Amino acid sequence: MNKINILSEDLANKIAAGEVVERVGNVVKELVENSIDAGAKTIEIKLEDSGTKSIKILDDGSGMNKIDAKNAFLRHATSKIKTDDDLFFISSLGFRGEAIPSIASVSKVTLITSTGEEGTKIVVNGGKFIEETKAPARKGTMIEVRDLFYNTPARLKYLKSDNSELANVTNYVEKLSLAKENISFTLINNDKVIIKTSGSNNLLKTIHELYGIEVSKNMMEVKGENNDYSIYGYVGSPSVLRSSRNYLTTIVNDRVVKNYDLNKIINDAYFTYKPDNKFPIVVLKIETDPTLIDVNIHPTKQDIKFSKINELEDLIFENIRNTLYKENLIPKVEVKTKDTYKKKEIKKEYPEIINNTEVNEVQEEFNFTEDKNNEVKQLELYPIGLVFGTYIVAQNEEGMYLIDHHAAHERINYEKILNNLNNNEKNIIDMLVPLTIELSPSDYLIFNEKKDILIDMGFNLEEFGINTIVIKSHPIWLLEGYEDETIRGIIDIVISLPKEFDYVKFNHSIAAEAACKKSVKGNTSITISEMENIIKDLFKCDNPYNCPHGRPTIITFTLYELEKMFKRTGSS
Repeated sequence: MNKINILSEDLANKIAAGEVVERVGNVVKELVENSIDAGAKTIEIKLEDSGTKSIKILDDGSGMNKIDAKNAFLRHATSKIKTDDDLFFISSLGFRGEAIPSIASVSKVTLITSTGEEGTKIVVNGGKFIEETKAPARKGTMIEVRDLFYNTPARLKYLKSDNSELANVTNYVEKLSLAKENISFTLINNDKVIIKTSGSNNLLKTIHELYGIEVSKNMMEVKGENNDYSIYGYVGSPSVLRSSRNYLTTIVNDRVVKNYDLNKIINDAYFTYKPDNKFPIVVLKIETDPTLIDVNIHPTKQDIKFSKINELEDLIFENIRNTLYKENLIPKVEVKTKDTYKKKEIKKEYPEIINNTEVNEVQEEFNFTEDKNNEVKQLELYPIGLVFGTYIVAQNEEGMYLIDHHAAHERINYEKILNNLNNNEKNIIDMLVPLTIELSPSDYLIFNEKKDILIDMGFNLEEFGINTIVIKSHPIWLLEGYEDETIRGIIDIVISLPKEFDYVKFNHSIAAEAACKKSVKGNTSITISEMENIIKDLFKCDNPYNCPHGRPTIITFTLYELEKMFKRTGSS
């Protein structure tokens, strides 16, 4: 008996579907990209129950005649490529000819399409043709996929929750809208509009439509080119950082791609003006000769390989840094390549005046779980001035102290807020003017699942239009005048939370976020009386030696060290 069998067309399609179609988002991606390749300028995506019940795509593209409509359900039937040479000059989003037959093999599909003349209707269930008739239709295509995985229960059970499937689709349509700003996209779930873009062919306007005015008004244009690549897009100022990398979008030849090296170099370009746990909002378009890239490495076509990746990285790094510098957002540095930010030894142009003198930090690192049984030494310090608008100079009989007034004030506020959170204090204050916050469509979906966390903290919030919430009251520990950026930061933390999270660490993150906004800023003059209050309150803290982010609040020079610097030790 023969052991090797030739698979039936039906079984081969189901196996292919496992590569191409894993969840609702894969179906939406494949069908929408077909619409784009057909020249559509308006694409509407209608879902029922997040697509688990029905996925319907309507477009105004070129449509298909009767023969092409039927051939679309055959494996490896495509209008995008004809010869193997075409694989190296791929400009369309789809080209394999696997998507529609793979989808049709695990669902019930209805296709109605027209080139502007006679329309065609085709119904395929589980890969089997059920109906093929004439149908009245406008120019374009409507394709509906119902009951995904109805005939493959093993795959059906691996679909995620409706919210998770919808979030995945929403994220995809967001990114695609940024890549194709000349196309109007509408995403609807259960008759509720989630995304609607105008197709204005204006990238900044599309960013506004997706992310809101607070983001769009803080975006800066970036552009540049070298012999092999050109880049264009918008980079966000450090005032609109996010806790997630999801706002970092790279687009190559109009295709949204994922590439670790590109994401890293973009993030590195912000290295002097953001904390490590925050990420910029960036939409970057890259144009290059198709022969320099390979998109044919996975059926999803999201992964991509580059030739001359180093030249591209240098181009991106230099232009983002220069854009930030022109906006006076970062210190002036000479930027030539991505390697310029590595530490370099500075040649000294003056005689050595201090030999081997160490500055003693009072305590080197911040322990997340602090031992409250340890007694903090109550130092009697006497402030005598402020240098560089940031560092309090104080002294006592043991030596001289430098205190970072922002870090110290941050530690004080952090412990007060953390105490309120840990004790579940819910004293709230009504806002004189309710605060409106716009979220991206995908963030809004996640936020809706987690909004009870904020409500439990004492926030009073309501939905307000598409992807927008209104905050009417908040906990009293939020600093008046900084509500917008503080609440935005807190919402960002909540959105990035995993399903299972540690409340101790969560409270730490919230307290640190609020304390930073609430504290006196660097380069701000304060009076001697205010210095005394900061010092007094600092040493009431459980850990006065570090800010919530682990930076030292205070360093000391002992009297002996000062005398050693001036060579007053040993002999008088």
